Amino acid sequence: MTQPQGAQGAGTGQRDHGLLAMYRLMLRIRRFEESLYRKYREGKIGGYLHRYDGQEALVAGLMPLLEDGDYVLSTYRDHAHALAVGTSPREIMAELMGRSTGCAGGKGGSMHLIDPARGFLGGDGIVGGPVPIAVGVAYAIKYRGRASVCVCYFGDGAMNQGGVHEAMNMAGLYELPVLFVLENNGYAMGTSVGRSTGQPDMLLKAAAHGIRAERVDGMDPVAVRSRAQVLLADIREKGRPWFLEMTCYRFIGHGVADNAQQQRFYRTEEEIEEWKARDPLERLRRSLADAGELSDAASQQMEAEIAGEIEDAIAFAEASPPPSLDSLCEHVYAEG
Repeated sequence: MTQPQGAQGAGTGQRDHGLLAMYRLMLRIRRFEESLYRKYREGKIGGYLHRYDGQEALVAGLMPLLEDGDYVLSTYRDHAHALAVGTSPREIMAELMGRSTGCAGGKGGSMHLIDPARGFLGGDGIVGGPVPIAVGVAYAIKYRGRASVCVCYFGDGAMNQGGVHEAMNMAGLYELPVLFVLENNGYAMGTSVGRSTGQPDMLLKAAAHGIRAERVDGMDPVAVRSRAQVLLADIREKGRPWFLEMTCYRFIGHGVADNAQQQRFYRTEEEIEEWKARDPLERLRRSLADAGELSDAASQQMEAEIAGEIEDAIAFAEASPPPSLDSLCEHVYAEG
């Protein structure tokens, strides 16, 4: 893998690993995602759109721990990952609106955010698509003798894809420095894990490829951070893969077309409310408030700052031009 000029990897220098910083990131992700349906309904965002509401801890508990030289790949539900590596909300919003100032030049849209300079090698619209790529990245890390990690996020539906198991077999066989993060929210679109796989224990599937595997409650931000710290340190030291299943839940539909009425065909209101009662954002807010680390005034100020940031990103995107016709074939064919 050739590292882009000026690329630093997923780490962006010194980071604040405190719980308050994690809460701020989770809140930024939640509010950013909430703003997108409004712009989609206004016709400002084209294509398709997948939100991350309810799964914020999977990103905020792990990605701030990454260092310069690390890499991240994700699924098409990738807005949170871009925000976590430090991609500007302006660039993300502009990409969502198909503007030339977007992080992919306005040509990738919601499912293909990317920021190579920060180690984010992109979202992937193919189910299971990032897993084989992550194995190639991890092989390059090992080949170069670096103590870096490639983190690959993917969903439970991807665990039924042949290419995923071929790639995981190679990672286990060659002992590659990759952390496979399974975002198990219980549903592949509208199909539950129990209806789509004969073996619902994902840890057994990883172990079959010689990969050490653990499960963590993805609705508990502190638990996610705690296990991520241990596993990332182990990968750096030993250069061997880990598989971390994070059990979680998306509070809204699979995508913009999966509205409340359609969701009734595959999950109940009671189930949704039961999971919402374990909201990781509210859980961390209460913990910080009880510890005297987040007052009501500070919480309100944080909300206002993030709201202003999002409105600024929207204004920037709406004022930006679309890609020019002259750029149609850029990044498609090799130069010369």
